[in-house]
Amino acid sequence: MQELIKLARAAQREISGLPFSVYSSYKEQRILNAPITKPLLIFVLAGVKQLGQRDEIVCPTGSFLFLSNASDIDMRNIPGDEYFAVLIEFEFSDFDRFKHKRSGNRRYVQGAIDEALAKTLQQYIEWSLYAPRALWSLRREELLQLICLSGHDEVSSIVGHPSLSHQLHDIVSENIAADWSVGRLAEKLAVSESTLRRRLNAEGASIKSIVSRARLGQGLFLLQTTMEPIGRIAERCGYQSQSRFTDKFKQQFGLTPSELRKTREPG
Repeated sequence: MQELIKLARAAQREISGLPFSVYSSYKEQRILNAPITKPLLIFVLAGVKQLGQRDEIVCPTGSFLFLSNASDIDMRNIPGDEYFAVLIEFEFSDFDRFKHKRSGNRRYVQGAIDEALAKTLQQYIEWSLYAPRALWSLRREELLQLICLSGHDEVSSIVGHPSLSHQLHDIVSENIAADWSVGRLAEKLAVSESTLRRRLNAEGASIKSIVSRARLGQGLFLLQTTMEPIGRIAERCGYQSQSRFTDKFKQQFGLTPSELRKTREPG
């Protein structure tokens, strides 16, 4: 696992905008309601990841976890000397070859990182330094197929059909700091405002909750993957003040941005 950690860390330093993320901490992180908006593959390379309100899912060093887009989830990242994980977010279209099996009823798939999967992850990281964005989906599909063929064919049904809320989340995420109104989003979807409200009500969602979730999710991502000042992150996520961002962040995730940032500092 150490060689993969060195490789991922070096890749992260060399270039931005990679098709994977690195999450690292030196103190325990406990994050409530972590948003899972797309299928997410997590490789735990150091430390332990626990998920669920009662920590019922335990992922030790050397294991992977594939999470569905079904719901938000509580999680703990527990370091030994360090917690280190590589995360790869999948598009719904990556599962098209499994379309006949798509259900989204499963919440997660868990397994060990065997030699073949470790080698494929290594190649994925190395390849990402020079491969064009248009080809990223091919490597994600390769990971899917390998996990499926290694005895975890349930991964083929890990993703459900994207809801209207998911579609709106993607639109908002393209310009996270914009002023997103019902009218503007309805225009993007080419539907009337009344139709949009009715369909969202049927899902138990609202424009306000979707925009807030997208902004806070992006804030969480930036706090985990960059060392940008918190005030700058708040601004990038569409908040007029750092204090407003801090209040909303703690309400959503159970800790402040400053508390989360401190977990990433050694010693």
